[in-house]
Amino acid sequence: MTKIELAAVVCFFMTSCQNIFNVDAISTADNPVIAHRGDWKKNGYPKNSIAALKQAIKNGYTGSEFDVRMTKDEVLIVTHDAEYADLVIEESNYEELSLHKLPNGEILPKLSDFLRAGMADNDSTAFFLELKPSKNKKRNIKMARKTLQLVEEVNAKSHIGYYISFSYEILKEIKKVSPNAKVQYLNGYKKPTELKHDKIDGLDYQINTFRRHPKWIEKAKKLDLKLNSWTVNKSEDIKFLLANKFDYITTDEPELALRLSKINTTNSDWNLVWSDEFDYSGKVDSTKWSYEIGLKRNQEKQFYTDSLKNVRVENGKLILEAHKEKINNPQFESKDAKNWRKQWEYADYTSGSITTKNLAEWTYGRIEIKAKLPKGVGLWPAFWMLGENYSEVGWPECGEIDIMEHVGFDPDSIFGTIHTKSYNHMRGTEKGKSTFVEDPYDSYHIYSLLWTPEKMDFLLDGKVYNQIKNENKTTAEWPFDQNFHLKLNIAVGGMLGGREGIDDSSLPSAMIVDYVRVFQKQSDR
Repeated sequence: MTKIELAAVVCFFMTSCQNIFNVDAISTADNPVIAHRGDWKKNGYPKNSIAALKQAIKNGYTGSEFDVRMTKDEVLIVTHDAEYADLVIEESNYEELSLHKLPNGEILPKLSDFLRAGMADNDSTAFFLELKPSKNKKRNIKMARKTLQLVEEVNAKSHIGYYISFSYEILKEIKKVSPNAKVQYLNGYKKPTELKHDKIDGLDYQINTFRRHPKWIEKAKKLDLKLNSWTVNKSEDIKFLLANKFDYITTDEPELALRLSKINTTNSDWNLVWSDEFDYSGKVDSTKWSYEIGLKRNQEKQFYTDSLKNVRVENGKLILEAHKEKINNPQFESKDAKNWRKQWEYADYTSGSITTKNLAEWTYGRIEIKAKLPKGVGLWPAFWMLGENYSEVGWPECGEIDIMEHVGFDPDSIFGTIHTKSYNHMRGTEKGKSTFVEDPYDSYHIYSLLWTPEKMDFLLDGKVYNQIKNENKTTAEWPFDQNFHLKLNIAVGGMLGGREGIDDSSLPSAMIVDYVRVFQKQSDR
């Protein structure tokens, strides 16, 4: 080959690679679901098999992820582990490896065959191609270049969603050779600002990384970096990502993720700033909640405790549970004490109450809870807020927002109310409204507050049933331009809950909470 011919070949190769993504990509499905190693689980297909890939395409997921390695004779194959059939892939030729078929009878797929099979009758599922790194840097560089060249040769560029890798050098090489290629980093150690600086297009980190660094989510969005997370299989984790509006969710449970994505209705104008998805067990997260202890308000009959009997997290849910049981009151002085909390030697009931006071407080936003309510006459569950200046000015001057209250003697209704100096139940002037709720004890409902400087909307399952407007008078009418914290509790008896007595036979009875979330717009923060 002459120098001129060689130069022409090099020029063609570089031009092709530079233009790998200068074609129109396929229009992907309208969901965030990336089937991890294909949709293999339900039908028992081998992971990274063509059958699993085709199933992901058939089910209409946005993407299907698969793993690529390079054999000793530099054949690109689709497989995850460094060994296949007890053979080290980097030390074995493809011919030797291909003698061992996948459990469903497929030949170990070459990347070229895999891509061709995936492009057939597929105009909506993109490929998330993971390049598995070698310890040999030169092999990594060669694999990156060969992958780009192969994608060009089989005309697969329109179907490539992202190249992903745990190797930063592989991703940087891809961007060097083909600047328009899209890449996501998997390792979880790089901040969004570092990725942006190096022209990496997105974060594809384990979900625990995002939980440890929640600010990275917002930062990535500001930098226009795509958000992905692997491998997310629990419903509470999927809901966390949906609530945070991740672009992609890589999962072994694509059907579950798709179903949850279809019922996720969070308005795109809102950003999740705080939540508890209760994806842990035992005591509540002490960085988010503290316990109220003792006799508290409204001459209610329960003694709040931090016992797991009354407050616990299990199976991805928060449980607040009221019990009929006698408990000593350490505040007791005498039956003639001026403070009613010191008149009772013991309480006949225990229950749970938790709060975000001194841990998390907000001014304006969308605050919501998804929960089943406790059943029983005399029970008074509530999801509500108090102003941060309660200790200085007291109630009702601090303001109170009852996002959801329910009383057991009125089993098919809930109500949303505000209390202020001018409008409160002690004067009979509180502003509130009730609405019908169907089957609140056995079905989950979403109870929400939409709070702006101009008004408050109280919502049941996304529908406004009460609106209270700011009259623009004084803080006596509207003290709601300051931070408020959350409270979540089950009261027993009391001035409202106990109006028709207490049915002890209904106890124990629990409120079961799927999640609590706080959203804000950028202008609210």
